[in-house]
Amino acid sequence: MSKKDAAAVAIILTYLNEQNRPYSAQDVFGNLQKQHGFGKTAVVKAMEQLAQDGKIREKTYGKQKIYFADQAQFTDVSDTDLKTMDTRISELSSQVQEVTQCCRQLESELRELSSSLTSEEMASEIQELKPECASYRERLQKIKCATNHVSPEEREKIHKVRNLYVKEWRKRKRLTQDMMGAILEGYPKSKKQFMEEVGVETDEDHKVTIPDI
Repeated sequence: MSKKDAAAVAIILTYLNEQNRPYSAQDVFGNLQKQHGFGKTAVVKAMEQLAQDGKIREKTYGKQKIYFADQAQFTDVSDTDLKTMDTRISELSSQVQEVTQCCRQLESELRELSSSLTSEEMASEIQELKPECASYRERLQKIKCATNHVSPEEREKIHKVRNLYVKEWRKRKRLTQDMMGAILEGYPKSKKQFMEEVGVETDEDHKVTIPDI
């Protein structure tokens, strides 16, 4: 047996013992070929040699052969050992959950940091905003120093005049609607036709509404 074949036999034997589950030659070839570069013929030959030497077991199902580790090499496990392993598995599962949660949190922080500005970018943006801030300060100062502000008394007077006009607007609109209603009682045509003939234009025609007081 060449050194290459001996190496393949040793690697496959170790793999089957560690996995301790049944495999076909095709399964072993697919699982180990990428890592070790075994050819399929070499894998088949090695597994047949191991079976002949009694180092692994072989079962035939139809035309397919299944290989698995010799169970005699494994010592029996007591109930106490099984409970200990179950406890250890539970502890490791909890640790996996904690680590997974921690990884998710770190990934979230990484995404947040990745979307934030760097120190250099922030410094550049600050420099760009300084002239704009200075412009706003200058504008605010001019407003504060202006002498043409509207006094509270004048503002109140303007509001009163506005309210007066709004009330008059509503009053005239109501009177117009009342007059049209009285005319339309004896008018042989529709309201729309009447308004077209008379030339009445409404607020709605000009897309305006009476403001609130």
